[in-house]
Amino acid sequence: MLPITGGRQGILHTKENDSTKRARISNVNPGLPHHHTQLHKMASNTPIPSLQTTALTAQCYCKSVHFTVTIPNSHLPLAVHLCNCTICRRVHGALSCFHAPLPAGVTPSFIAPSSLSTSVTRYTHSQSASARIFCKTCGCHVGDEDIKPESTTGVPEWRVATSIFASHGPEHFQIRSHIFTAAGTGLHTFLPSIAGRTIGAWSPDPDDDRFPIPASEPPAPKPETDDQGNARLRAECHCGGVSFTLPRPSAATAAHPFLGRFVSKRDPTKWLATLDLCDDCRLVTGTHVIAWTFVPLAQLQPAVSADFTGFGTLVAFKSSEHVLRAFCGVCGATVFYTADTPDRVGDGSPDQKVVDVAVGMLKAPEGALAEGWLTWRTGRISYFEDGKIFDRDFAEGLAEGLAKWSMEKYGEMVNFRLP
Repeated sequence: MLPITGGRQGILHTKENDSTKRARISNVNPGLPHHHTQLHKMASNTPIPSLQTTALTAQCYCKSVHFTVTIPNSHLPLAVHLCNCTICRRVHGALSCFHAPLPAGVTPSFIAPSSLSTSVTRYTHSQSASARIFCKTCGCHVGDEDIKPESTTGVPEWRVATSIFASHGPEHFQIRSHIFTAAGTGLHTFLPSIAGRTIGAWSPDPDDDRFPIPASEPPAPKPETDDQGNARLRAECHCGGVSFTLPRPSAATAAHPFLGRFVSKRDPTKWLATLDLCDDCRLVTGTHVIAWTFVPLAQLQPAVSADFTGFGTLVAFKSSEHVLRAFCGVCGATVFYTADTPDRVGDGSPDQKVVDVAVGMLKAPEGALAEGWLTWRTGRISYFEDGKIFDRDFAEGLAEGLAKWSMEKYGEMVNFRLP
C-alpha cells in the first residue's frame, strides 16, 4: 500500500482438500491445533447455557457485508489459525488467512440490507470442502462455509475471518497456530510468537492420507522467461482468472529518478516489498496484514489497463477519491492497489505509473516470500499504528519477529521510504 507505517478487523477456516480431507482447529489446545474432525466436534458441541453469550459484529470495507455471531462465553476466546497453504494465499492475495471456527450450530446473522444471498460471491473448486465467501463489491473475504451440513446440528460449519470484526481483543480472539507451513517461508517466518507465547506450527505428515500433499500443496512453480529469455515472475489468483508476469528491474529502471525508488538498493535485480497493517487493506482482504511489492504497470505482461478493466476476471473497486483497487471477481483474491497521487504516477506518463501487487499472488519457486525477487522492508511496517489499535499483541509480535528475521537474513534492519 501507499503507506509508511500503519492498521485493520476478523473470522475461522477449514483446510480445503476434498470432503474427507480437511484440517479442523480445536479450541481445546492453545498450542498446536488438533486436526481431527472428531476432536473439533467434541470441543464445539459442549452444551452451554443459552443466556451466557456474547454478540460479535463484523463488517467489510464497503459495508455491503455486515453480520453478527453470537458465541457462548465458554467458547471465548475463539481460537484463530493462520493458514499458509497455497489455496489460502492465492484466494486472499495475502500471505495467510486469519480464520476461527465457530462453535457447532453457530452461524452469522446478517444485518439488512446485507444478506448471504445478495451481498457475497461464493467460490468453490474441485477440491473444495467449503465455499469461500467474499464481498462482491469490495472483495473482502468474510469466511468459509462447509458445503455439507454438520451431522449433529444439521447446519454447515463456519470459519469466520476474524480480521473484519469490530475488535480483536484477547477476550474474544486468540491467535494460536500457523497451519500448512511445510511449503517453506511465509507469514509464519515473520511471526513465531505473540506476547511471549509461541505460535504453534502444523503441517500434515507426508504419510497421512487425509491430507495428500499433491492436493494440498502443488509442486513448486517453475521459473519462467519471456521470448528473449529474460526472467519473469508469475502472479496468479487461485482460479487463474487473473494471471500476469512481472520482470526483474532493468538497469534503466534502477537508474530512473522516479522508478528507481521502487528498486532494492541492496540488490538492483529485486523489487521492494512491505508488510501493511492499514485498516482499509484489512477490510478489503479480510486479513490482519497484507504484503505488497511495487512494479511499473507498463512492465506487466499481458498489458493491464490503468483502470483495471477488461483483464480476465479482474474487478475494480474505487475505495476512496484517489485510490483504485482490484480483486478477482471469481475467487476474491486481492490483486492491485494504485493511487492517482504523485507518489504512484511520477510525472503522469504511462510508463511511470506504479501499482502495488499483492505478494500472495506471486508464484516464486523459492516460496511465498519470493526472496529471490524481493527485498523486504524490516525496519518499519506500514500503518503500524493502525495495527496496534486493532490487535496490539499481533502487531508487536510481527514487528519483533520481522526484526529477528532481518538480522538473520540481512545482518541489519532494512529501511526505506517509498515515494
